[in-house]
Amino acid sequence: MSGNDSTIGSHAAAGDRDRPKTAPASGSPAHGRIETIDFARGLAVCLMILSHGVNGLLEFDDFTDWGMVPLHAITKFSSSLFIMVFGIALAVAFVPKTGAPDWPRRRNRLLWRGLVVLFWYKVLTVVEMYAQHDREAILDTLRYRNFPSYAEILGFYAIALLWIPWLLPLWARTPALLRWASPALLALASWWLLENFDFRGVPQLQAILVEHPDYYTWGQFSRGPLVLLGLLIGGLLLRCHDRTHARMALAGALALISAALLIAFVSLAGDSLDDRLQGIARNAGKHPPELMFMLFSLGGASALLALAVAGGDWLARVLRPVTLIGSDALMAFVFHIAVIFILFRDMLGYLHTVSYQFALTLSLGLILATSAWIWLLQRVQRRS
Repeated sequence: MSGNDSTIGSHAAAGDRDRPKTAPASGSPAHGRIETIDFARGLAVCLMILSHGVNGLLEFDDFTDWGMVPLHAITKFSSSLFIMVFGIALAVAFVPKTGAPDWPRRRNRLLWRGLVVLFWYKVLTVVEMYAQHDREAILDTLRYRNFPSYAEILGFYAIALLWIPWLLPLWARTPALLRWASPALLALASWWLLENFDFRGVPQLQAILVEHPDYYTWGQFSRGPLVLLGLLIGGLLLRCHDRTHARMALAGALALISAALLIAFVSLAGDSLDDRLQGIARNAGKHPPELMFMLFSLGGASALLALAVAGGDWLARVLRPVTLIGSDALMAFVFHIAVIFILFRDMLGYLHTVSYQFALTLSLGLILATSAWIWLLQRVQRRS
């Protein structure tokens, strides 16, 4: 799946490549691509690569103190930012088209995209597990009796892309007040289900929908509010992207939200702030999502999104390697997981045998290598 034909890999709408060369529709960007979205997605993937690259080679006890906080605490911004950008991309590329005559075709291409992501999710599950687990454990994971860790975020997107396309036309017609209330309403519904519903005694179903403490998953309902929040932000970005003052106002609002969330985190942490940060760096409160983790993760994600919106396409061009990664995030994800588990861990034998500084250097190099891979892949695609 190419970067120009994937909601995960790119925000460009299916069919945007075939857009007639006429004036843009009202509210649409004057060009076919908002590189701000690619840049924001690229930031999320780069933080993810940094986290996976070190965690994939070392135990937390092998991390240095300066590496744990702030470095690996900051990487926890990535998941919230990645999911929010998913919603933003849908709002920019698909929501405006839900009333078009060709919407069924666009919807079906989104559904097909979900199947493609599901394919890569299963492939990367095998890549993650083949060297450390037996055949039965791998088969159980492929059959949803268990879940991987590093590849699991693709499992979230694969399932989301099979039901969200049916939601988008309803979202486009929903009154504004209900749309703005929807993230909080879904978060409350997810919390209620987690606390009060037993999911017929099937913990894997709970893990897929609202998460389970025994499984490392991203729940459709528990992370759904971030998608809805992204849809709201994407609608605003679509209207203001080509107007500098309006775009800066949106960036300022996101920065204020970030400040409020992080101030709330610091205030609630009190004297245990350092312990809280250490815990978050070790994924405490990540699955299922707890208040303190989400305040920190969403606060940081909002700050990075504010930076991307304020910088606009200019910043996306200046930091081109990051934007390249975000322009085809699926292939970037596939590449970095393959390198970590096949090259670093299996072929080179770096699992638990290298220093933290060496693992960190490898991870930073992997970010550059991933950007180079996407550049090469896109050149090949253009030539062919």
